[in-house]
Amino acid sequence: MSKLKAFRDFMGQVAKLALPYFQSEQRWKARGLLVAIIALNLAGVFMLVQLNDWNRVFYDALQNKDQPVFWQQLGRFTYLAFAFIVIAVYRFYLTQLLQMHWRDWLTQHYLTRWLANKAFYQLELARFSKSENAPPDNPDQRIAEDANLFTNYTVSLSMGLLNAVVTLVSFVGILWSLSGDFGFNFRGESYNIPGFMVWMAVLYCLVGSVITHYIGRPQIALNFKQQRLEADFRHHLIRVREYSESIALDKGEAVERQQLGGRFRDVLGNYLTLIRAQKRLIWFTNGFGQAAVVFPFVVAAPRFFSGAIQLGQLMQISSAFGRVQDSLAWFVDNYSSLAEWRATTDRLTSFEASFQALQSQPRDTPQVGEGDRLELARVSLSLPNGQSLVEAQGLAVKAGDSLLVKGPSGSGKSTLFRALAGIWPWSRSQITLPADFTERGMFLPQKPYFPNGPLRNALAYPQVPGAYTDGDLRKALRDAMLPHLADQLDTPDTWGQKLSGGEQQRLAMARAFLKKPRWLFVDEATSALDEAAEATLYGRLKDMVEASNGALVSIAHRPAVAAFHERQWTLEADANGPAAFRLNAA
Repeated sequence: MSKLKAFRDFMGQVAKLALPYFQSEQRWKARGLLVAIIALNLAGVFMLVQLNDWNRVFYDALQNKDQPVFWQQLGRFTYLAFAFIVIAVYRFYLTQLLQMHWRDWLTQHYLTRWLANKAFYQLELARFSKSENAPPDNPDQRIAEDANLFTNYTVSLSMGLLNAVVTLVSFVGILWSLSGDFGFNFRGESYNIPGFMVWMAVLYCLVGSVITHYIGRPQIALNFKQQRLEADFRHHLIRVREYSESIALDKGEAVERQQLGGRFRDVLGNYLTLIRAQKRLIWFTNGFGQAAVVFPFVVAAPRFFSGAIQLGQLMQISSAFGRVQDSLAWFVDNYSSLAEWRATTDRLTSFEASFQALQSQPRDTPQVGEGDRLELARVSLSLPNGQSLVEAQGLAVKAGDSLLVKGPSGSGKSTLFRALAGIWPWSRSQITLPADFTERGMFLPQKPYFPNGPLRNALAYPQVPGAYTDGDLRKALRDAMLPHLADQLDTPDTWGQKLSGGEQQRLAMARAFLKKPRWLFVDEATSALDEAAEATLYGRLKDMVEASNGALVSIAHRPAVAAFHERQWTLEADANGPAAFRLNAA
């Protein structure tokens, strides 16, 4: 009963993943392709029935040395084979089209959900929460690889199963009528078993399916683990590429080689276990398949040698038995694919559950108000492990303010900014944003992100470069003390790696000069600059914000930055309070 429940649960998971596509805006195209593929599968089975009948007539002609019938049947075979080829080609083509369109829709669906409401960021944070409900790792693998595997296996296996069922229904009657009765005596009584070959095929495949399941069952968990280890290895290779300069400066090649080698040994170790499990299964399935070739001849041989049937009927029995046996052995032949399909479905189900968990997680996001001030009526921020970090209440930033947020490292300054931006999921706060915050609010992080490609794309991000003139882009670069880049707007490069830390921070400031926000939040965004450059750029940032009657809010440890701010908030340790730190206005 528990196995039946597990099977029902699994099919429920498949339905939840598969049905949305066939109910989406592409449903008519999807359903049309599916109906066409089903029709071609049925047509393919019909052609197999015709070829089975051709076997009987053709081999009888050979046995009887009937030359006219022989040539007639060769002509018949020509058009039967042509029709079968056309059906097979278009069945393959339409199946691949359905898989491609489905993968396209499913990939776009997951990309939309992953990038919506900062889910991509919050899933990464939740991975380190050490919760039993922590989301799956490597979401890139789920989107790029598992979506592809799921659509391919779902279409191929479901159509294969349909083909097997229809073939079984079509050929079991033929085999029943051809196989005759099997009579035997037991304790003085005579018994007859009608359709003996059908029952032998059922028994043969039932025993094979049970044995296959018990031999191949470990492959489900091994396939799941293999995909995780492969993705983990690729992820750390990418990290070495991204942090190549830091690793080279630290002379960390030996450590990275050791760690990558260890991860790859895990990949190979699990893969070796997997191929050993596959080897055990192949031992059985190949023996099972080879025995099935001669099994119908062995059973039908007594009737042939007694003259009860001719060679044509014997070949027709063999062909029909092979079709029935292939249909009943579908589980045996596809066990490895079923195991990988199960593992892929489990991974996508856990990925889907992670989005639902984010949606159901209680948290408060900042609300856009109607005024011209940022109000923190109540702030309660926690770490992913549930530990309370920051508490505050009754604070505000109004237009014209310049505010410095101070506190020891690890006290939650950057977490406060994340809560103001609405991306920190462990926030139970009442925060009201200025009316124009969505359009004119901006955050400058300590380590900015730049997309690969032309410099104008990196500068205008996340807006399209066409929103700004070349003159605006060049002026922003000069204001950020990057005049040497003003003539490289169309130069493609990996700017996040090519530029130094200070140049990256200045390029991020160039974005601010380009977009001219009213509400600017700066999080250690000048930590890589020398004091002179820092003073110049902070002065320009403050002048820009004051010109629009906005507010500048900064996090910084350097004393020189305090000179550009008239107010301060301080995070102080609170041993007796509910949180580790309390935010107070100085």
